[in-house]
Amino acid sequence: MSEHGGGAPVRVLVADDQTVVREGIVMLLGLLPGIEVVGAAADGEEAVRLVAELAPDVVLMDLRMPRCDGVEATRRVRAEHPGTEVVVLTTYADDDSLFPALQAGARGYLTKDAGGEQIARAINDVRSGAAGLSPEIQLRLLERLAAPGSGTAQAGGEPVRSEPAAGRRPVLPPHPAGLPDGLTVREAEVLALIADGLSNTEIAAALFVSPATVKTHINNLFAKTAVRDRAQAVSYAFRHGLSRSSQAD
Repeated sequence: MSEHGGGAPVRVLVADDQTVVREGIVMLLGLLPGIEVVGAAADGEEAVRLVAELAPDVVLMDLRMPRCDGVEATRRVRAEHPGTEVVVLTTYADDDSLFPALQAGARGYLTKDAGGEQIARAINDVRSGAAGLSPEIQLRLLERLAAPGSGTAQAGGEPVRSEPAAGRRPVLPPHPAGLPDGLTVREAEVLALIADGLSNTEIAAALFVSPATVKTHINNLFAKTAVRDRAQAVSYAFRHGLSRSSQAD
């Protein structure tokens, strides 16, 4: 039930590029008391435009969208329309998705296995000024803060790259030409370890993350590099100088 009791419903805009998912979320929210869906957007650009037109209380924002992704859309919404809060609803719970979204101004973060009650609670929480984080995301934040050598964010919201934990050297030295295809540093590290022949469990141990996080990084880097399997990923790593053996040559 809405925290607002018998007051005005929370006005929500849904942003997701997958039509079936977007329509399903709209239908689900329409069944929940105290929530009114005022619009739906197919990408971040449309989400920013509809926020300006409709002035929703909360945007339920996907991250991976064309034209303007969810992080950039969140940053623009929070800068241009500070009265609108953002709850991220995404498939991804890895560091490279979670922390940029929170730094952009999202007050809530859920994965798409969340149920209707959990989504409604997060929407009402951020509307009332609290954080709307799933238990899994809260645990991820605590794990990150407790991890040796974990980074922090400075006042401007930009991430600070921490030094490797004691006794651990970076997987890859800085890449002189920059990383190809929009790969993040962590995705390039995972790719290098795949090229070394490590399993997901071994990669997780090497990087001090969970196997689930490794799987998410692999899904992301496969999508960015358009490779279909680990063999193609190894070939890509060698072609672009992202394997440790190629950098040692």
